[in-house]
Amino acid sequence: MRVLVVEDEVLLADAIAEGLRQEALAVDIAYDGAAALERMGVNEYDVLVLDRDLPRVHGDEVCRQVVAAGWDTRILMLTVSGEIADRVSGLSLGADDYLVKPFAFAELVARVRALSRRARPASPPVLARTGISLDPGRREVFRDGHYVSLSKKEFAVLEELLRAEGTVVSTEQLLERAWDENIDPFTNVVRVAVMTLRRKLGEPPVVETVPGIGYRIP
Repeated sequence: MRVLVVEDEVLLADAIAEGLRQEALAVDIAYDGAAALERMGVNEYDVLVLDRDLPRVHGDEVCRQVVAAGWDTRILMLTVSGEIADRVSGLSLGADDYLVKPFAFAELVARVRALSRRARPASPPVLARTGISLDPGRREVFRDGHYVSLSKKEFAVLEELLRAEGTVVSTEQLLERAWDENIDPFTNVVRVAVMTLRRKLGEPPVVETVPGIGYRIP
């Protein structure tokens, strides 16, 4: 899952991003509305966590443009204003959800995950294939009934491979979905993550390399 956090309070934006990364999400940050629209034009995001009162381009206008562009990105609007009229106007702009500051971080995570499920084709709450089961909500992985301890990136890579339902996921797609915009496109982090993932999942190997293309769990 890839998320864009748009918040002009730098400390808050960084805290939200770091907290979401701890939940094994790939997160980018924009500190104003113009930067948000630039990133939206380049990258595909599942969820946009959008502060309403932004410099350069107001959050309402960012919301309008995202909706008008027809992107599949779901929008969670953040604001200090919790009046009914404000919530109604935010949702009327095309936002999918609305969260008032201050908020409980656990609730933010739950809302982001719920919106991400709406941004993609429906999938079961627990992903399962070839003896592997992955629960995104609990962040648990089992193979043949045995618990498997994974790092955040290994978990994210495995989740993308399971969601692909046997089709090939390219290295570029894994970089885009499991890391963020600061990652070096020529890095070997995907290969290393897959190598350690194979080792932790044990025998027989389930992650298959498709030479020159990517990886899959057949």
